[in-house]
Amino acid sequence: MFFDVAQVEVNPLLPPLVAFAISFLTSMGGVSGAFLLLPYQVSVLGFVSPAVTPTNLVFNIGAIPPGIYRFSREGRMCWPLAALITLGSLPGLLAGVVLRVRFLPDPRHFKLFVGAVLLYLGVRLAIDLLHRGEPARRARQPGAPAGRVTGRGFSFSRLVFEFDGRSYSVSVPGVAALSLATGIVAGAYGIGGGAIMAPVLITIFRLPVHAVAGPALTGTCLSSIVGVLFYTLAGRLPAAAHLAVSPDWKLGLLLAAGGAVGIYCGASLQKHVPARPIKVVLTLVIAIVAFRYIWNFFV
Repeated sequence: MFFDVAQVEVNPLLPPLVAFAISFLTSMGGVSGAFLLLPYQVSVLGFVSPAVTPTNLVFNIGAIPPGIYRFSREGRMCWPLAALITLGSLPGLLAGVVLRVRFLPDPRHFKLFVGAVLLYLGVRLAIDLLHRGEPARRARQPGAPAGRVTGRGFSFSRLVFEFDGRSYSVSVPGVAALSLATGIVAGAYGIGGGAIMAPVLITIFRLPVHAVAGPALTGTCLSSIVGVLFYTLAGRLPAAAHLAVSPDWKLGLLLAAGGAVGIYCGASLQKHVPARPIKVVLTLVIAIVAFRYIWNFFV
C-alpha cells in the first residue's frame, strides 16, 4: 500500500503489527508507544517530513481510548491527575508545533533532538532503578480495594490519593509546570503531553508506576487531539506551504488499530506485573533508540 503524505510504500499488515508489539509493552508504564513508533516511521519506513509528527498523534488518538477504558473500569485511574497533566501540557503543545515546523524541519537535526529527549528519560529511569527498590507496602486501610486509586484530596496546592495501601501527595503547581515544559517537547516530538510525564512522575515525583499509567495515557490522548488540530492548521499557513505538515491519516489509523489492541492488552496485564520489570523494559528500549539517533548524527 502506498501512503501519499508519507510518500512510502509498505505492506498494510506491518504497521499495525509493529504498533501492537510496542504498545503492549510500553502501555504498562503509562506510555502509548508513540515515542518508539516515530523512530520506526522515520528510520524503517523513511517517513521524514514534519507530517510524521501529527501522524504519530493520530496513532495516540485512536489507540489509547481502550486502555483508558480498562484502567477506569478497574479503578486504577486518578482523574484529577489526568486532568492536571492534560491542562498543563496544552499550552506547551502549541509552542512545540511552532518549534517543529519552523526550526526542526531537517530530519537529521530532528533525530538529534529526539535522541536527546529519549536519553534524558532513559537516564532518569536508570537512576531510579539503581537507587530505589519497590517500596514496601503498608497495611491497606479498611475498605480500600487492592490495586485501586482512591482520591483523598485535591486543591490548588496539593493532590493526595491512595494506592494499594500507600498515601501519595504531589504539588499541583509542580506537576502543572512540568506538564507545560514537557508539552513543548511532546508537541515537537509527536507523542502527546502525557508520554514524557510518565517517567517524570515516576522518577521526580516518586509516584507508583501502576497508578501513573492511566492518567499519563489520558493526558497523552487528549493533548494529541489538540496537537493534530494545531498541525492541521499550521499546514495551511503560508510559511508551511512547502512542507508536508498535515498527518497521513491512512498510516496513522493503521498504526492506531494495532496500538488499540496492544494498549488494551497491556492495561489488562499491568496489574499482574511488578513495577521494576516495567521500568527495566522502558529504560532499555528508550536507551537503545536514544543512543542510535545521537550516534547517527555524529557519524
